[in-house]
Amino acid sequence: MFIHYRTQGFIFKKEDRGEADQLFGVYTRDFGKLEILGRGIRKISSKLRSGAEVFYLNEIEFIQGKVHKTLTDAIPIEKFTNLRKDLKRLAIAYQISETLDNLVKGQEPDEKIWQILNEIFQTLNTNNLKPKAYNLIYYYFLWNLLSILGYQSELYYCALCQKKFGYSLGRCEKLYFSPKEGGIICQNCFQKVKNGKKVVSSEVVKIFRLFLKKDWPTLLKLKIGPNHLKSIEEISSCYLSFILNKSYSDIRINS
Repeated sequence: MFIHYRTQGFIFKKEDRGEADQLFGVYTRDFGKLEILGRGIRKISSKLRSGAEVFYLNEIEFIQGKVHKTLTDAIPIEKFTNLRKDLKRLAIAYQISETLDNLVKGQEPDEKIWQILNEIFQTLNTNNLKPKAYNLIYYYFLWNLLSILGYQSELYYCALCQKKFGYSLGRCEKLYFSPKEGGIICQNCFQKVKNGKKVVSSEVVKIFRLFLKKDWPTLLKLKIGPNHLKSIEEISSCYLSFILNKSYSDIRINS
């Protein structure tokens, strides 16, 4: 006799399998990240068809089979209608789902990940979302997810010599981001180790700090120019690539 498990979950990806099945990537509140098979769900007659869709928050039920967990019920709690009507918001949602899938491994629940997903999808679904917020939402999610997973960057002290930068960073002080050291390093340390190619302005460091403080209202008030956005993108991409490559290396070593 199969045990039925019931929980809430964000469906963040789906893949067609066979003639009528779909395999869903779901981040659940009680079980963490799961892959759940919807058998025959692409058939018009399927009762699950209307309830299981990517970027839905659902109440779901599943059973554990020999190979796959199998979806037995899916009731939408939130369909995030505004998100689904906007291609730019959808693009951000897909970027978030890809990052979540790449970084989160295993099947362990994490309330902090659950909360940041709730927060970010509610933000994406906000009426009259300001255009400048579009450029920040993904990076707000990324830096908070990295922090939850144990990769929080050092943003107040040099990651090598522990020199304190303080809250008010000097505009003339040259700063560098070092993925290997896990944070900001000063010019003197950069000259010694030559590790950290991304030059960081004091304004960008303050934006990263606001990400980790989850100070969304203040972020929306800032005047963030194209150069700031470019720097945020480059540093975030550099750090994410380093972590993913490091994780892949660890898997190869341990396998």
